[in-house]
Amino acid sequence: MYKFSLSSMVLFMLFALSANAEERYQTDVIKTSSGDLKITFIGHASLIFSFHDKTCYVDPFSKLAEYAALPKADVIIITHEHGDHLDPAAIGKVRTEKAKVVLTNTAAKQVPGGIIMKNNDVQIVEGVTIEAVPAYNIVHKRDTGEPFHPQGAGNGYIMTFGDKRVYVAGDTENIPEMANLKNIDIAFLPMNLPYTMTPEMTAAAAKAVQPKILYPYHYGSTNTSLLTTLLKDQKGIDVRIRKME
Repeated sequence: MYKFSLSSMVLFMLFALSANAEERYQTDVIKTSSGDLKITFIGHASLIFSFHDKTCYVDPFSKLAEYAALPKADVIIITHEHGDHLDPAAIGKVRTEKAKVVLTNTAAKQVPGGIIMKNNDVQIVEGVTIEAVPAYNIVHKRDTGEPFHPQGAGNGYIMTFGDKRVYVAGDTENIPEMANLKNIDIAFLPMNLPYTMTPEMTAAAAKAVQPKILYPYHYGSTNTSLLTTLLKDQKGIDVRIRKME
């Protein structure tokens, strides 16, 4: 008869809880030249990329998940300082001493010890090439006239997993710089008002970026079927709708 120590039982229970927590969310698996990339759609702007034996979180947000029950992070990426993208409590639940945190200069004021990236910076973090790209508003502004997301304050990121380039746009509109993004395989584009894009703007952004796979995300109550209709003639873009309200 097998005997289990208390510590073994606790470890088993934690593993089971972690597995069950992950199963709650939709996932896609993308084939790359260096193995499978697993994408877990937590919701809103929060994602998990699992590649080889590394786990990368984007904008973890406590409202969406019990992060203590999810795997610990190797990399945490923060697009900007707004509370639904920068949540120190959620970061603290997945961060370890060895975890690398990639973030903006403004976000670093709340989360010390990270790797600060500005627009157009490039870093290799845990074997993944990360490019910071612009993310900002032109049209949508506060009552004061200030854009919801000023130019230079936030980042989008392009991450390279094997031969696949994944663009997570952050909070942005269809800005001119998107036309300069090349060879994007997967794009996450935000679509909610008044903070980011209308479906029409998101469609324009997709046509500029030309990703092979497009995931609208951070879309709130926006009608995602409108985006699908707007892009129905773009045969090279596979629009995939996942639960990312």
